[in-house]
Order: sequence, then structure tokens, then C-alpha cells
Amino acid sequence: MRFTLLMLALLSFAAQAEESDGPTPCDNVETDQQSYDCSAYNRKTSETEMSESYTDLLDRINSQFPKGSPELKAFTYTVNAGKGTKAYEIAQNDCRAQKSDERSEFLQSVGLE
Repeated sequence: MRFTLLMLALLSFAAQAEESDGPTPCDNVETDQQSYDCSAYNRKTSETEMSESYTDLLDRINSQFPKGSPELKAFTYTVNAGKGTKAYEIAQNDCRAQKSDERSEFLQSVGLE
């Protein structure tokens, strides 16, 4: 049990280290409830960051591609690919491959000695 809590605390440390300079629910995780609170905090923090990144992306797209430009139409075609289409499957496969690579690199970097 302590090993699991330690791993959760270590994994969450990386996620929340950049987010906050003050205390977080992920500090000194020793109980199941603290582990739960930490995971909820990390989820909320990650979702907030993702939302901010999405808004930033939309701002960058709007500033880089004028409305109605051919480049914008090509970009939105791939983003709005309908579920079940080849474009959708390609986007899903690429996304999953990228995330799996990132997770594999992280898992390989974890040192247990």
C-alpha cells in the first residue's frame, strides 16, 4: 500500500510541480483519502491547463489564418473529421501513438533503486 501511495505521490509531483508554488493536496500523501484528493487535484489542474491550451490554440489559429483562407479550411477539415472516417481514424491513431510514446519514455525514466 505504501509503495502505491509513494508512486502516486511521485507521479503527481511532476504534474503539479509546475502549477503551484504553494501547498497542494499532493504534498505528503500518506493515506488513501490523501491519494484520492491528490488525484482529483491533478485532474482539475490538468483539465484547466488543457482548456487554456485549447483557447490559446484557437487564438493562434485565428491570428495566423484569416477567416475563409484555404489553409484554415484544410486545417479545420482534419480537426472536424467525422467519427468513423479515415481522417478521424488517422487522427486517433496518431494521437494514441504520440501519447503511448510519451508514457513509455516516462516509464523508462522512472528509477526504482
